[in-house]
Amino acid sequence: MRANGTRARWRQGGVTYGAWLSIPSAFSAEVVGHQGFDWVCVDMQHGVIDYQVAVNMLLAIGTTNATPFVRVPWNEPGIIGKMLDAGAMGIIIPMVNTPDEARAAVGACRYAPAGRRSYGPTRAALYAGADYFSRADDEIACIPMVETKQAFSVLDGILAVPGIDAVYVGPADMSITLGQPPRMDNDGAFEEVRLEIAGACAKRGIVAGIHGDASLAPKHAAAGYRMITITSDIAAIAASAARDLASVRGARPGQTPDATV
Repeated sequence: MRANGTRARWRQGGVTYGAWLSIPSAFSAEVVGHQGFDWVCVDMQHGVIDYQVAVNMLLAIGTTNATPFVRVPWNEPGIIGKMLDAGAMGIIIPMVNTPDEARAAVGACRYAPAGRRSYGPTRAALYAGADYFSRADDEIACIPMVETKQAFSVLDGILAVPGIDAVYVGPADMSITLGQPPRMDNDGAFEEVRLEIAGACAKRGIVAGIHGDASLAPKHAAAGYRMITITSDIAAIAASAARDLASVRGARPGQTPDATV
């Protein structure tokens, strides 16, 4: 079976950096995938991506060395199984608030006896290899999201659930439940939670992941996070377009902007 390069780096203690995709385009997914990220996540929860487009995006990411992850819309076994069968090598599951919900997430990602995933890796066996069934549970990453005050209050119980490879912090939702604005870099209560989650994961041998941007990546890595989002397709396009426009509008009168492409 095709090795999950991101899980391999985690096993070696490495930090991995990823990109987030919310635009429904196989071509843009392929472009991002070729930039050298460890993993690329197709967001089916808050983006505008449906199932068929997500499959096409996985096909495109499959032409690159990036590990294809998918954030599913909810902790529901049907969509988790379909995205794994479509070739996702990791599933990020939102709003996992209790140990029972964590067990449900693991169960949907694993074949029996470790879980209850139904067999039928339609594309996955083509993408990952004919021995998919015997090795899938060792390569697929199950990544529940810890993104609420409720989840944090039972964090140790969630981390004790067998089969969890990483937990992924959603700063916006976590901040909201802590009574703060939905930002990625709040101080106070959120900062305390951010550090405590990283420490708790390290004690359990579970990877701590977090949403963010490149400016926040160094402090996340310093805290012990080893799955760090550093950009998204939307943010990259917006920032590049704004920068180019500012450079043109800021040109001196009579100056011709560089038209090299």
